[in-house]
Amino acid sequence: MLSRPKPGESEADLLRFQSQFLATGASPAVQLKKGSRKGSTANADRPPRQDHRDVVMLDDLPDLPPALVPAPAKRARPSPDQPLPADEDAEERLSRHDQHITAVLTKIIERDTRSVTVTLPVPSGVAFPAVFHRSQDRQEKPAASGKRSLFAQEIAARRESERRATSIAGAVAHPGPPEGTVSCEAPAPRDQVTRHLENSHTFQRPRLVTGKGLSGQEAEQEVQTIHEENIARLQAMAPEEILQEQQQLLAQLDSSMIAFLRSHSHTQEQAGEKATEEQRPGRSSVPVTQEEPLVSVSASDRQDSEPEPGAPALKLSLNPHKEWLHMDTVELEKLQWTQDLPPLRRQRTQEKMQARFSLQGELLPPDVDLPTHLGLHHHGEEAERAGYSLQELFLLTRSQVSQQRVLALHVLSQVISRAQAGEFGDNLEGSVLRLLLDAGFLFLLRFSLDDRVDGVIAAAIRALRVLLVAPGDEELLDSTFSWFHGALVFPLVPSQEDKEGEDEDEEPPADKAKSPEEGSRPPPELARHDVIKGLLATNLLPRLRYVLEVTRPAPTVVLDILAVLIRLARHSLELATRVLECPRLMETIVQEFLPITWSPVRVGPTPSLYKVPCAAAMKLLRVLASAGRNIAARLLSNFDIRSRLCRFIAEAPQELSLPPEEAEALSTEALRLWAVAASYGQAGDLYRELYPVLMSTLQAVPTELSTHPPRPLSMQRVAALLTLFTQLTLAASNSPAEPHSDTAEAPLATPSFVTWTQISGLQPLMEPCLRQTLKLLPRPEVWHALGPVPAACLLFLDAYYQAWSQQLSLCPEDWLQDMERLLEEVLEPLLCQPSLCSLWDSLRLCSPLCNPLSCAPAPEALPSLVSLGCAGGCPPLSLAGSASPFPFLTALLCLFNTLVRIHKGLCGQLAAVLVVPGLEKYFLQCVAPGTAPLLTPFSTWALRHEYHLQYLALSLAQKVAACQAAPAASAALHHAVALALLSRLLPGSEHLAEELLQSCVFRLEFLPESTSGGPEAADFSDQLSLGNSEHPACGRGSLLLQACQDLPSIRSCYLTHCSPARASLLASQALYRGDLQQIPALLLPVPKEPLLPTDWPFQPLIHLYHQASDAPLGLSPTNTMGTAMRVLQWVLVLESWRPKALLAVPPAARLARLMCVFLVDSELFRETPIQRLVEALLAQLCLPRVLPSLNLDCPLPGLTSFPDLYASFLEHFEAVSFGDHLFGALVLLPLQRRFCVTLRLALFGEHVGALRALGLPLTKLPVPLECYTRPPEDNLALLQLYFRVLVTGVLRPRWCPVLYAVAVAHVNSFIFSQDPKSSDEVKTTRRSMLQKTWLLADEGLRQHLLHYKLPSSSLPEGFELYSQLPALRQQYLQTLASGVLQDGVSET
Repeated sequence: MLSRPKPGESEADLLRFQSQFLATGASPAVQLKKGSRKGSTANADRPPRQDHRDVVMLDDLPDLPPALVPAPAKRARPSPDQPLPADEDAEERLSRHDQHITAVLTKIIERDTRSVTVTLPVPSGVAFPAVFHRSQDRQEKPAASGKRSLFAQEIAARRESERRATSIAGAVAHPGPPEGTVSCEAPAPRDQVTRHLENSHTFQRPRLVTGKGLSGQEAEQEVQTIHEENIARLQAMAPEEILQEQQQLLAQLDSSMIAFLRSHSHTQEQAGEKATEEQRPGRSSVPVTQEEPLVSVSASDRQDSEPEPGAPALKLSLNPHKEWLHMDTVELEKLQWTQDLPPLRRQRTQEKMQARFSLQGELLPPDVDLPTHLGLHHHGEEAERAGYSLQELFLLTRSQVSQQRVLALHVLSQVISRAQAGEFGDNLEGSVLRLLLDAGFLFLLRFSLDDRVDGVIAAAIRALRVLLVAPGDEELLDSTFSWFHGALVFPLVPSQEDKEGEDEDEEPPADKAKSPEEGSRPPPELARHDVIKGLLATNLLPRLRYVLEVTRPAPTVVLDILAVLIRLARHSLELATRVLECPRLMETIVQEFLPITWSPVRVGPTPSLYKVPCAAAMKLLRVLASAGRNIAARLLSNFDIRSRLCRFIAEAPQELSLPPEEAEALSTEALRLWAVAASYGQAGDLYRELYPVLMSTLQAVPTELSTHPPRPLSMQRVAALLTLFTQLTLAASNSPAEPHSDTAEAPLATPSFVTWTQISGLQPLMEPCLRQTLKLLPRPEVWHALGPVPAACLLFLDAYYQAWSQQLSLCPEDWLQDMERLLEEVLEPLLCQPSLCSLWDSLRLCSPLCNPLSCAPAPEALPSLVSLGCAGGCPPLSLAGSASPFPFLTALLCLFNTLVRIHKGLCGQLAAVLVVPGLEKYFLQCVAPGTAPLLTPFSTWALRHEYHLQYLALSLAQKVAACQAAPAASAALHHAVALALLSRLLPGSEHLAEELLQSCVFRLEFLPESTSGGPEAADFSDQLSLGNSEHPACGRGSLLLQACQDLPSIRSCYLTHCSPARASLLASQALYRGDLQQIPALLLPVPKEPLLPTDWPFQPLIHLYHQASDAPLGLSPTNTMGTAMRVLQWVLVLESWRPKALLAVPPAARLARLMCVFLVDSELFRETPIQRLVEALLAQLCLPRVLPSLNLDCPLPGLTSFPDLYASFLEHFEAVSFGDHLFGALVLLPLQRRFCVTLRLALFGEHVGALRALGLPLTKLPVPLECYTRPPEDNLALLQLYFRVLVTGVLRPRWCPVLYAVAVAHVNSFIFSQDPKSSDEVKTTRRSMLQKTWLLADEGLRQHLLHYKLPSSSLPEGFELYSQLPALRQQYLQTLASGVLQDGVSET
């Protein structure tokens, strides 16, 4: 017995069952009978089957399935019982069976279209085609009175049409009687028809047939023929037949068609009757010259709609009708917008015009003429101009239509993006970003985040990202992560926010995360100083968490949110802590966007990022970890980051079931996060777990480097891997450090899980990578594509040898021999390559110091919103460009320093790098006087990396100089670079500043002038310029020799007064020495200003002055003599041999610092060493080349007011000077004629008693006497004071010879001046002063005032006298004398 088919059996099994059934010959259980409803002859032609069974035959089936096309239309086929005759014509058959239609079909005439005019579409200036109004078919209907609904109006219109149709039918059925007759009863229908037929004039012309479509003459003839045939047929019919046909037609036609025909006939009859009446005699015909208006307006409406007199008539593009909705009353002022746009003004004007932008954020020129269909003219102000202003876009963001809000936010974000990129240039006045922020755009975005529409939220988040995140900042920081200290960045916080008491070294507690001042300030006020803090004050973080957790937006919105969070984390340690502590924010990000398991994701657009690993989420964790070691520890412990690092690093990027680029970026960010954690000595236990994976990955690096061209993402991943190995190597060299006793808040040291044994095998795998990269150095295009990989290889070798040398249990001979091998096999061939020389030569092209304009602020830089300003990317020839030599050369110098420090025998071979021409030219340009770059966020970042290269070169030069007997030829240049670098170092580089003070700055090896005749040359120069050879043994040369001998004491003095704060110094030392357990964070301090001021050589002296000012009366600071002398010695050395180092300090500021020596103590200036040093420095300030630049009238750095300082200096001089000549010289120096008159008034007015002590001889005056006498004094008050002290005897030549000569010169010039433009007061004073001089009893003073000629320092009086007055003066005196005598006679 055969079994039935079971579920799961295939078609082959069914065919096998069929063949078995047929083979048995059994009868089927079911019999199928096929039949035809139309007879059995349908299948008669088929051959009968033998077995009469229904068998499925597969042989005739086609190989391909039938095409899915519509089936052909069915055709009628004849019935088998009634076949069609073959010879019968279809037309005859149709005529025989349809007699009624034959008359119509046989007389069809084709329509003639030759006379029909073809009209093309008329081009229109409007944006949209004409709208068909629903009431156009009822324009002739009168408007209903009162307010009724549309339904009621429609019902009333139908009833009216039916009523008119009924009346027309009655009028046709009951025509009026002729004139003079009265009808008493209604005629019968038969009589009606007979009467119609008798009145044949009714049918003189057709009413329905018009002949439209036929040619001119044929149309009229054909219409008339049809009309005559109709009339003849009607006349031939009986009245009963006519009525029967009429009823039949009425029953077949639609009621609306019947009403239309009757109304049409009634209208024509009325027109005919009206024409007949007008033609009657006695009726005058009035011609119609104007059509009747379509809408009849009442008197009140017409009164309201009439325009005012003198107003221009409003030309509407269409006439409104009363049937239109809400158009009962036409308000012309509201229809102004329907007019055509006013003509665009083409003439250029100097007036400021409102900026307008396209929907893509482009700035549109004022005279651009764009078509209206672009949608750029939907605004009221300046309707002729295309585009929308910022005010109109702001208004659109408050629209009730969500699409309009989205469009406005999109346009504003495009405007911001283009403004940040600098596309607007100088076309706009002011800053677009500043204008938007002042208008409240920040809080508009925050309110839009609370919208209910997902599209508005997405647009707001996108605009927020465009506003906060500069496009090129993150790419720049990511590409430089593997540089020398590239992971360390400055916080992007506004510098004007001075947070006192905030400790950036430690993570603030949760209850102190927000200062009381910030908590009390409203968000708008916070936003004016700091945009990001103003945003966070509006609960931005909880809202972003809600969007991520609840709304689950699209992938682009998720990426925008993560980018905003990354920018918030880069702001400061405080904000990074707030991001970490926001409830459920980090949990949502880690769980949703960094899952351990996920479904495979294909290449292309991803519908959702949830439960899919995201590289941006991993980057957020890395940026948070960079903010502080405690944050990194909390991330590792609370969010199970270790398992995720293992998950994303253990597998190759191509095996992560993600798109290739996303997988590469995710793997790179995982390696960077691990490197950041390893920078604190954390996550070292992962190294043992992932050791096989890391080794296999490192072995594959040379293969990846050999692929040409190198892939950028792959190179970034390789660099991140090498950076991770560098940090793990430093962790292996660190032992647990004990906390310092004086720092209670020092971070606890955590033991490192990486040992030297696990790291020692990395060098054999790393050297092939370095060799592979160095082979590509002669090929610039490939070398630039490698990115930071060569620098990362060198930095690893530096950390490796540093860690190897710290292993006390190993033999030093091993690492020394290995260093020699590396030098011989790798480094020496590298130094001989010409390509390396080209890298040194390109330093000047890529240097921010040599090119200050490259660090100019961004076009839309705001102090309240900090960004690096890399919107357009960095040029190739810049410090951060692809062709920059800085990362590789910095890493090379770092390796050279480590090798020389460990193996001093390599100094000779490695010193060759210091004499490269490219490096020397670069150093010369760095110390040349010029404009320093402004401290912008980008310049601080770039200059920090440039200072690294300079410091490492100077450190190598110092190590080489210590091993050489004779000073190097470029020692003076290196010393000048060290002095310049010391005054430029930024916060975070405290260790470098201290190292420079200890090594390069105060080392005798860098002062080759001390042993090459420098002191003798100084003495000779003084003799030539000053002509002073009284004390050759006490000249400037001997002072310089003594200063060179006292360099250790000078260094100790400056280390005491110029060292940075201890906490900052320890943090910086931990970073640069690789002490991972003591690193608090990878976030540097805020770079408000350089570490040391530009006048740092005077810094100890200024400290003494402040201590003396704050000390109680009678007490002086300790060690005043030693500190002052060391400072003066060092300043003298700089003035003599390094004058460029003091160019940043103006001569006036130097003079003010010298005055501080006399203000510190009442006895200090009397010390002989101080006297000699101050005198030598004063002589340098009074040199002819320096004296013109001495300007006391401009603001001085570090000094609020020079007149105030000079007033206190005069008081001190009166009190303690006792006629000291050096003190007096400093008092006299600011009294020169070209300086402010306030200084002279202070002496001759308030401190006139000091004149008795100013006994400085004319021969010791450091400046020419002409500086005091020329030009003549023009201050009337000072001239009166001069005359008063002379006449009263307060100013005498033996007490104050210098000022006596000055006063005589100015008074003489004033009394004999003949300026006709002088005022009456001046003339009166001059005449009075001359009369008093003429009558002076002191003959000597009278002689000096009247016979003064020229100043002369060689004469005892200080001036020459006329032996005889000139004729003009003599005549003037005689006139004055006669006038005096006449006055005396009149008085007597």
